[in-house]
Amino acid sequence: MRAVLVLASLILVAACGKEEPAPAPTASDAAVATAPASEAPPPAEAVNIKTQNPRYSFSYAYPAAAAGIPALKAQLDNEMAKARAELASIAKEGESAAKAEDFEFNPFDQSTKWTVVTDLPGWLSLKRDYYEFTGGAHGNYGTGALLWDKAAGQARDVLTLFVSKAAFDAALRPAFCNALDKQRAERRGAPVDRNSGDSFDDCLAPSDVTVLLGSSNKQQFNRIGLIADPYAAGPYAEGSYEVTLPVTPALLKAVKPEYRAAFAAGR
Repeated sequence: MRAVLVLASLILVAACGKEEPAPAPTASDAAVATAPASEAPPPAEAVNIKTQNPRYSFSYAYPAAAAGIPALKAQLDNEMAKARAELASIAKEGESAAKAEDFEFNPFDQSTKWTVVTDLPGWLSLKRDYYEFTGGAHGNYGTGALLWDKAAGQARDVLTLFVSKAAFDAALRPAFCNALDKQRAERRGAPVDRNSGDSFDDCLAPSDVTVLLGSSNKQQFNRIGLIADPYAAGPYAEGSYEVTLPVTPALLKAVKPEYRAAFAAGR
């Protein structure tokens, strides 16, 4: 009898020591096993919004490099919404005025396009081209600049990177005015006389035109783009003037110490 009990106990112990067979994997288990731990977000896409109706045409565009920075995208989207609302308002007023005075209303037009000047590890430099027609003999166009500080997560006025406007102008003005006068003389077919008393012959201060920070090495700013829009350096018929200059040792001295590492001398 004792032998039977011992044998039964041994059988029970052996049974308890056996592991249950693992269940067969399901389709959902297989999907989880093969899925990547984390998926990279899709790359940002450029934005290009267009609106057209009997009162106005509106377009606003910016590149993927800007769309990929959430804070900058929000800033540009806000500017776009504000510009479209303002255009819609003045176009409605213009149409009402045309009806009241019994003359033909020409639809208003506004377009803005941001393009990349250079995209550096710590900075994004953008150029703005815009056109606007709100009645009159012709529309008007011009440029602007936006410099995004990636580390700080905010836009900065280009000129705030320098110790002062005076220092910035002193470093660039001679070369800028010489290059500007050369272009003006070519378009006018005559030399420019800076003492003529005509404002379109004046030597402009670089800080008074659109200033774009550029780069040829994609690491540091080593050149400066200066754009004088219509009416700034000449009559509307002459269009805009654009001059590109290298960053010089003199300009490097005018950069604030905290931004010096972002600049390098150019050629």
